[in-house]
Amino acid sequence: MNATPSNIGDDVLIVGGGVIGLASGIALLQAGRGVRVLEAGSAGCGSSHGNCGTITPSHAAPLAAPGTIAKALRWMLTPDAPFRVSPRLDPALWRWMAGFAMRCNRRDWLHAMRARSTILEASRAAFPDWLATLGIDCEFEASGVDYVYRDRADFEAFEDEAQQLRALGVAVERIEGDAYLRQEPALREGVVGAIRFPGDARLRPDRYVAGLARAFRALGGELVEHCEVLGVEETGDGVVVQTGQGTFNGRDLLLATGAWSPLLARSLRLRVPVQPGKGYSITYSRPSIVPRNPMVLHERSVCVTVWDSGFRLGSTMEFSGYDRSLNRVRLDALERSAREYLHEPVGPVREEEWFGWRPVSIDDVPILGPAPGYRHLWLATGHGMLGVSMSVATGQLMSDLICGRAPRFDPAPYAPARFP
Repeated sequence: MNATPSNIGDDVLIVGGGVIGLASGIALLQAGRGVRVLEAGSAGCGSSHGNCGTITPSHAAPLAAPGTIAKALRWMLTPDAPFRVSPRLDPALWRWMAGFAMRCNRRDWLHAMRARSTILEASRAAFPDWLATLGIDCEFEASGVDYVYRDRADFEAFEDEAQQLRALGVAVERIEGDAYLRQEPALREGVVGAIRFPGDARLRPDRYVAGLARAFRALGGELVEHCEVLGVEETGDGVVVQTGQGTFNGRDLLLATGAWSPLLARSLRLRVPVQPGKGYSITYSRPSIVPRNPMVLHERSVCVTVWDSGFRLGSTMEFSGYDRSLNRVRLDALERSAREYLHEPVGPVREEEWFGWRPVSIDDVPILGPAPGYRHLWLATGHGMLGVSMSVATGQLMSDLICGRAPRFDPAPYAPARFP
């Protein structure tokens, strides 16, 4: 919908109508606040629309890990590498990469893992009631997620991470290849083992975000689509937002624009250390033989998700700025990787090819809380590949903080002020 700017002013303005902005808006409405969301495109059109829809406490380990930089350098000239930094002159990217590289050590890896695990577990626990209360039908299923290995050394090497996850309360099961193949007829021979995370789940993300938009409106929220924000200014008692549809006034402003957050924050002289990590997916109608659980094809970093309504291959991470091209090399790599593992790697009808920019923070931990130096400005970004997984707990945490309530878990690890 379009909306005429209010002369009276809004209680809370949220910039960004994706999964994080809408979940935060719903939690604020449930807390009794009035909320208007300003979205530059249509609700849910960003990085959540085409992701693989897995809800994954298992993904607590951050991208900033020992060995990641060596892989990035090795893969820089490999166009279809699972993790690729596109070589180009981009000072902002290289400043970010330098800070990211400083955090690729075991101490920071474990610290970030604990922070990510807390919000992932809180979100996973809240999902069933959240969906039921809001009446959202998005094919949610407590399916678990399997990591499938064809390389014995990689399979054995995961044990260190598995021990850390178990220490955080994440259930981890190890299954040898022969036993796993007997359970999973969709897979080709050559699997040496699988790691199962029975506490994970899945949903269809485009239906989830559409359901959030409907629930937000039903609760009384105002959703203004095709409303690009041009500038933000804090006043003594609130904020003024200049948009393509006029001026909006608010008591509080939550910036939840995902990978675009650094660009808007720049006008506020705020440093938001986030880079767009480009991911891809292809959605098909269902093949006749499909995996029983969502799975990650480990050596290729490709996720396979099956719903009653379809079948999706996705993932990969490409740091290529805000490049809008649909890279055929990387799309083809999804199908080629699936052919190595699956008897039926694609469905009979290719329904959608997609890319989206994930907001990857410099430590791969979300940035949630009050913007340093501001009284009425809040940030919710930096979720990387886990915006859907972290959405419920993020919305509830932001509602607690903006409303001045005691937060449900310690917000300190996510505070924007943690960056100098």
